[in-house]
Amino acid sequence: MESERIAIERDGGVAHVMLARGDRMNAMDGAMFAAIGETFERLGSDPTVRAIVLSGEGRHFTSGIDLHYAMGQFAYGGDHGRGTESRLRHIQRLQDAFTALETARPPVIAAIQGGCIGAGVDLASACDIRLASSDAYFQIAEVDVAITADLGTLQRLTHLISQGMVRELAYTGRRMDAQEAERLGLVNRILESRESLLAAALDMARTIAAKSPLAVAGAKMSLNYSRGRTVEEGLRHVAMWNAGALVSADLGVALEARLSKGVARFEDLDL
Repeated sequence: MESERIAIERDGGVAHVMLARGDRMNAMDGAMFAAIGETFERLGSDPTVRAIVLSGEGRHFTSGIDLHYAMGQFAYGGDHGRGTESRLRHIQRLQDAFTALETARPPVIAAIQGGCIGAGVDLASACDIRLASSDAYFQIAEVDVAITADLGTLQRLTHLISQGMVRELAYTGRRMDAQEAERLGLVNRILESRESLLAAALDMARTIAAKSPLAVAGAKMSLNYSRGRTVEEGLRHVAMWNAGALVSADLGVALEARLSKGVARFEDLDL
């Protein structure tokens, strides 16, 4: 279900999710956090969705959390213990909204233009792949408003770029431009304009959507599972996966297409 905060377009197995608050730099308020979580939970379990592109309307991907919303939500004038418990649950709900991208069955490709600030970095870090326009920049800006980033940046970004660089960005709040982000490996590719950025992201999504959805889902599952674990644990996990998945019809379809130089067409996954 779309909301005033999120717009969705579908083209076959590709879903394009857009942050739809461009007049406010896609600042995230409670309605947008809820819409992000609900959208990715739904699309992430939809068997007809094979790849998802995430973008933001307007000049910027997102300016991060709406500061007016933050001030209203995290101030508490009652009992300190109850206030702490309330804030804890609130933060966890926001975390869960972004975790929905990571746990979604299909890969999520972020198309980032302009500013990707604060909670925007948390959001982008939860995606599988990040493409950026040449004017994009990234900023862990929470430190500038006396907040410790708590929606995934400090936990996920260290698996994408070096620990030392994450610490520098988190402690200083400085901007990192798209060129630096590409050199560090945070961004897969830089495109000149928003139009070429979206075209590249959608083209990549269509390429993924044409592959075996079972193989892609298995790759995402294995990559997520292996992060933070030993190589041995990751190997055993993917061995168990393939022990079951290799009996799928997808293997025969793929091999037949390769031998005949034809196009493989795979069935959707089950619910």
